[in-house]
Amino acid sequence: MRGRPRGPVTAEPKVRVNQRIRAAKARVIAPDGEQLGILDVSEALRRAQEHGLDLVEVAPNSDPPVCKIMDYGKFRYEESKKEHERKKKQATVVLKEVKLRPKTEDHDLEYKVKRLKRFISDNCKVKVTVMFRGREITHPDQARKLLDKVLDLVADEAQVEQPPKFEGRSMTMILSPTPTSQ
Repeated sequence: MRGRPRGPVTAEPKVRVNQRIRAAKARVIAPDGEQLGILDVSEALRRAQEHGLDLVEVAPNSDPPVCKIMDYGKFRYEESKKEHERKKKQATVVLKEVKLRPKTEDHDLEYKVKRLKRFISDNCKVKVTVMFRGREITHPDQARKLLDKVLDLVADEAQVEQPPKFEGRSMTMILSPTPTSQ
């Protein structure tokens, strides 16, 4: 049998608790925040058990490591709540795409611009793509005019984040909401 052993792989927790603490001595903090000083880990574990709590390594990289006597379950719960709040406040950027052709007629363009404005009002970035087929690629000026026309129609709600550029057989431009329209 070659390779890694099979079976469940358990991830080691980020924080060492109780018997998992490897150091011989540690700076210990009591549950009320009082400094107990540098103690043997076995003595610190005994004191934690007297309180009915866990010994948690809070600063493993210091010398000696810092351990705190606390309720580890409550600590994990509070950490997960903080992580959830951080994720909630994190801004997510959504990129929508509107595809056009160099020969897109005015009515179709109005419809596409209407959708583009809706995406911008939803605070999304929009990638405007003009796709070329066959010999249309010999007229990039038509695509540039079309993108300029789109920009004129949404100038009050959107700003150019990435100017028009060729990518393969298409020309793209990225628009984002203006700070005043957010």
